Amino acid sequence: MSPAMSRAKRFLAGFVVALGIGVAFLIGWVPLPYYSLGPGPAREVQPLIHVSGHQEFPSQGKLIMTTVRFHAVTALGALVAWLDPHQSLVSQEVLYPPGETSDQETQRALSQMDQSKIDAAYVVLSRLANYPKAHGDGALIEGIFAGCPAEGKLFAGDALESIDGVTVHSQQEAGKTLDALPLSDPITLQIRAAGETHEITLTRKRCAGSDHPVLGISLIDLFPFDVQISSGDIGGPSAGLMWALGLYDLLTPGDLTNGRTIAGTGEISVDGTVGPIGGIEDKIVAAERAGAGVFLVPSKNMAELKGVDTGDMKLVSVSTFQQALDALASLGGRGIQSGPTGATGATGA
Repeated sequence: MSPAMSRAKRFLAGFVVALGIGVAFLIGWVPLPYYSLGPGPAREVQPLIHVSGHQEFPSQGKLIMTTVRFHAVTALGALVAWLDPHQSLVSQEVLYPPGETSDQETQRALSQMDQSKIDAAYVVLSRLANYPKAHGDGALIEGIFAGCPAEGKLFAGDALESIDGVTVHSQQEAGKTLDALPLSDPITLQIRAAGETHEITLTRKRCAGSDHPVLGISLIDLFPFDVQISSGDIGGPSAGLMWALGLYDLLTPGDLTNGRTIAGTGEISVDGTVGPIGGIEDKIVAAERAGAGVFLVPSKNMAELKGVDTGDMKLVSVSTFQQALDALASLGGRGIQSGPTGATGATGA
């Protein structure tokens, strides 16, 4: 064989190897417009809840919130997800509304989580702390409406201290002060958030289906004592029910769990209604992996679980916070007091 032919063969062999390495790199590293969706971590809620100004009664059992995890995949990752019975592949459009970036989705999900924590605390304190009749000084932003002036400027959990220099001591005072201002004038709000005070100036407009200009915020009275819930990087509204149960158990004597591991999910409203969530089958798997013996399911999600094998884990359908309390009492938890329902005590502005 001539030296020239030998060099040509070596070049061709090297090219084939390089091409193979390049293809493998692309398969393993280039993301596709698809996401792997499956069970996320299950976390005990009570260690994440802290109150000051009220006695605590830690539970002997565990109240577990369940999550769904998703991440972008490469071709190799898509194959792995396809082979995993607990993973599914979904397109980007399923997870992100049209025109929404991943950063915007993350911010929206974290905002939903913040609102779920506030709503959970509202439900519990209205039963146990003579709230909202007894409340802190000021108004609390409970939620933000999409497409309104407050979006991206104010956030659930911000404390409203004054409006155009007028101090507000309750959500009712805040509503009256806003109503007295011309609808077209800019409004300066003094906000306390994360221990710091700052001012935000907004102008009302028609949005979120309102027939008159609004800021796009929902207000409630400040809580009578401090409630802190640490959710980390978990987003979405579906932990609301479990936050409420964890806080209720922490503030009342005895053990709501009766020493068991209780998992569940469900969005909660300030009137105590438990709403449906997404990814219910994935959350069932997360609960089983956490060793839960009972799983609290929003009643409107029950049909999705028909025929799903949950082994020894008992499914309990609930549509209100009170039903969840009653269900746990029937399973051996200590006696549960009924509380007020129906009155939300929230105002929109």
